[in-house]
Amino acid sequence: MSDRKSKIEISSYNGRGFPWWLKIFLALVLAGCLCFAALLGIVMSGARDNIKGDPKMMIILGCQLYDWGPSVMLQDRLDKALEYLEDHPDMTVVVSGGQGENEPTSEAEGMADYLEAHGISRDNIILETQSRNTNQNLRYSIQHLADAGFDITGKIVIVSNGFHLTRARMLAERIGLVDVSTLSAPSSHTPTRLKMYIREPLALVKSFVIDR
Repeated sequence: MSDRKSKIEISSYNGRGFPWWLKIFLALVLAGCLCFAALLGIVMSGARDNIKGDPKMMIILGCQLYDWGPSVMLQDRLDKALEYLEDHPDMTVVVSGGQGENEPTSEAEGMADYLEAHGISRDNIILETQSRNTNQNLRYSIQHLADAGFDITGKIVIVSNGFHLTRARMLAERIGLVDVSTLSAPSSHTPTRLKMYIREPLALVKSFVIDR
């Protein structure tokens, strides 16, 4: 009797399992998590200062501008640039960013005002006011430098928050900038930093596929 009961229990246990569709769903979720983790690792790998030689030109990538001035994230970028410019006061700086619907003026205008208020000569600042995304930031900034007579094959340093720099470097290399340095600004606003580290791996894929 006990042997029969055991067989019934084993048979009943073997019949219980996840349905095939749930197994596929869980496998896809696991694969998605692993892919996201790998992309986040790539993003994090670029979040550092990386200066090659002695760059002569600087591009500061834009971010949200408010009526009262730069957002915390944008101010982080500008302050990081100012630290470097203290020892390199003669650099030509391109401030890059157009005007969004909820912004009082172009991000470039707000950035230039901030730099000038902190001692940077307006003569050393070039404004790029038309871009709407990182790809345009870089392409339009390079065009402004070329139009101003600069050798765009020379050394350039890009300034942005750390999470942004892997994608910025990829896009810069895609447009032919082979000697790019980066300055990694902190991200002082914690909620925005967490949001961006979730968003940026997806943006990296989007830029890799679309921004050409």
